[in-house]
Amino acid sequence: MAQIRGITQQTHNRFVNLYDLDVTYKTGKSGSYYVASRATNTDELELVTHENHPDGVGIYCLYGEKHDRVVLVRQYRFPLDDYVYEFPAGLVEKGENYREAAIRELHEETGLTLTPLDVDPCFERPRYMTVGLTDESCATVYGYASGTVSRKYMEDSEEIEIVLADREEVRRILREEKVAIMCAYQLMHFAADEEPFGFLGQRKKT
Repeated sequence: MAQIRGITQQTHNRFVNLYDLDVTYKTGKSGSYYVASRATNTDELELVTHENHPDGVGIYCLYGEKHDRVVLVRQYRFPLDDYVYEFPAGLVEKGENYREAAIRELHEETGLTLTPLDVDPCFERPRYMTVGLTDESCATVYGYASGTVSRKYMEDSEEIEIVLADREEVRRILREEKVAIMCAYQLMHFAADEEPFGFLGQRKKT
């Protein structure tokens, strides 16, 4: 089994940092492995703590009286120099419950009010993003959105178009647009299933 012999923090930024791992591979050969992380120091890295606390939260929510539209954001992202479709999402602040973060983030990004569903924790628990690159993990909160769309709560750094997409539009987005992978998988449920939240099983509003 490979081993980590040392960790050197390469950057000291607020939102993401690069860490250089001094590693030994299973063959005994030494090398470096670079990890991007939301951790602000080495003590917070998951490879040190072995605890999976969600760095962020994604919100899969339905809108309208018939719950026949899904709330999406079309957001400009610097790594692509382009727009990509995503679920509303954001970082979980220290000491904040990820459900509270979901309610806050949906309102900030869209002006809408989120009513989360009470689901089996296995559907919400934080899961990893691109594990070959980062230890970042993200929880998912499901629910229903209500209210009127508004952009007035967005941060200056956010360049977001709010999209309330029906099934026809979702199919077009999946065929033609750039879509974040976590969002794409759930949109496939929405496009194909009469009850998009059917896979969650028995549930109730909180």
